[in-house]
Amino acid sequence: MSNDIYDKYEIVIGLEIHIQLNTKTKAYCADVNEFGSAPNTNVSMISLGHPGTLPKVNKEVINSAIKLGLACGCNITEHMHYDRKNYFYADLPKGYQITQDKTPICTGGEIPIKTSNGDKVINITRIHMEEDAGKSMHDQDPFDTLVDLNRAGVALLEIVSEPEMRSSEEAYQYLAYVRKLVRYLDICDGNMEEGSMRCDANVSVRLKGQQEFGTRAEVKNMNSLRNVQRAIDFEAKRQIDLIELGNEIIQETRSFDATNGTTFSLRGKANAHDYRYFPEPDLGALHVTQKHIEEVRATLPPLPNELFKRYTTELGLSEYDAGVITETKEIAMYYEDIIKHTNNYKAAANWVMVDIKSYLNQNAIDINSFLVKPETIAQLITLIDSGKISSSAASQKLFPLIIGSTKTPEELAVENNLIQDSSDDEIIKIAEQVINERPEKVAEYKNGNKGLLGLFMGDFMKASKGKADPKKANQIIRQILDK
Repeated sequence: MSNDIYDKYEIVIGLEIHIQLNTKTKAYCADVNEFGSAPNTNVSMISLGHPGTLPKVNKEVINSAIKLGLACGCNITEHMHYDRKNYFYADLPKGYQITQDKTPICTGGEIPIKTSNGDKVINITRIHMEEDAGKSMHDQDPFDTLVDLNRAGVALLEIVSEPEMRSSEEAYQYLAYVRKLVRYLDICDGNMEEGSMRCDANVSVRLKGQQEFGTRAEVKNMNSLRNVQRAIDFEAKRQIDLIELGNEIIQETRSFDATNGTTFSLRGKANAHDYRYFPEPDLGALHVTQKHIEEVRATLPPLPNELFKRYTTELGLSEYDAGVITETKEIAMYYEDIIKHTNNYKAAANWVMVDIKSYLNQNAIDINSFLVKPETIAQLITLIDSGKISSSAASQKLFPLIIGSTKTPEELAVENNLIQDSSDDEIIKIAEQVINERPEKVAEYKNGNKGLLGLFMGDFMKASKGKADPKKANQIIRQILDK
């Protein structure tokens, strides 16, 4: 079909994101929560659902939910209870899931996103606590499906958005921000490939200007941000094609085949009454006090959107620089420590984004394994700003010496003869020398070829062995040539 046909329609998207918490133990028992263990080793009678066993609430799950709720600006529910959600999966040993239906721990709130069309805020419906099912493996045996119950009972938070996204790009940015946020809060590693974060997309289409929602399909089993975007694009096109052919969209659950980029039907979509929710009889009601909420609030780190705003408004960084620095919490905190010791915020950003990140990539390490203290980088910036060493010498010669050394940048610069001579007399002497060595180029310069200034500067830096102030040298060479 032509693009004009697709342009008549608007996509409506809501995301349900399951965040697997990095608590040491599972949600309602003491089984270890550990990825990569041998199958069916992190289990007990409780997580296997044996008769007579009773669950117990993990306090860290509650704290993690409050952290995420506060970070999203949600209302924290003070009085709540758990609910039982009944359904059958081969990897759900109890035959039900402990979750929250009527009284989610967080309501309201919002997620800010940046898209090619500008900034937008996506509202949150709810965040609730629940437990995970196990894992069915269909590719380990040619005849049978195998079940690993290590994940059964692992703590989850589900964050449900309002259906306010209107493109796959917006969904991508929403999911990316949630992943960044849970990493900043240190409640989840956000690794979608390992299943630490899983996303279901509710997708429908409607004619532009229409108020009523279309029939939605829920797309599951997407293990990357890019695949979420691909699945939404395909699903929207599939639904529009069906409508244009006069067919009806049915409410169903679909899966995404990343190999060919298509979605396919799994089952008819279950409604809430199919799950037969009722209050969980084995867990009592839960009361969260304002005092406890404030105690959790005090543990929150600086959040990425707050840092981004401060960097672009108060510190004068570009949106690009602020985006790169706040991409991970560890890099942002390293930058924060640098600027405690220098006011040259742009130079600090450049060192983090260029030299430091390049070193980390070349050595396949993260910032936590970087041996240079932030204060040392600030000292290096001060050396450059004071004119004692050039930027190129600092980056190419002094920076490698700093790594692993206990000496200050200035001590290393002195030892290695890197302190630049900024005296006018010495610069004039070297400048006259290199200019006199190229009389024909001087004539060309005086005849209008001003680009030759770079040639003389190159000769000058070689003659001075990079120890002279390049700004002052450029000024003096220009003065001599323009006489």
